[in-house]
Amino acid sequence: MTEPKNLNDLLYETLKDIYFAEKQIVSALPKMAEAVQSPELKQAFQTHEGQTETHIERLEQVFELLGKPAQQKTCNAILGIIEEGKEVMEEFKGTDALDPGLLAGAQAVEHYEISRYGTMITWAKTLGLDDVAELLAMTLDEEEETDELLSEIAETTVNARAA
Repeated sequence: MTEPKNLNDLLYETLKDIYFAEKQIVSALPKMAEAVQSPELKQAFQTHEGQTETHIERLEQVFELLGKPAQQKTCNAILGIIEEGKEVMEEFKGTDALDPGLLAGAQAVEHYEISRYGTMITWAKTLGLDDVAELLAMTLDEEEETDELLSEIAETTVNARAA
């Protein structure tokens, strides 16, 4: 008979999910940066690639704090969002709509991450894992800043160019 699952188990499973997602994102961002035409958007993608590498390192610290191995669990949500981005790159290559399409995909990724990190912070606090919550909160802040930057780029440049 297996032991019933608890909030610690849920936190660990979700960490494995977001760890997989971050690794997928860090390999997708250079392709996205290469594909876009907007210098501002290219720079945002390149900057976020570096941040994502830091997010992966923080997640590895969280696994260590929990005394659990840093493992990945396939995240179908992120795979779907990345696949949509690939479709946009193929269907809109060379058009003014490419940048807004890739920017929208990047924001879908950010919103997924914001949701996951926010939830994990709440669980960590509930479990009394304040050091874990603090590390996750650092990443959440960066994800929210990236989302705000992408919105600004959309509103001030790439959407108008495509219109």
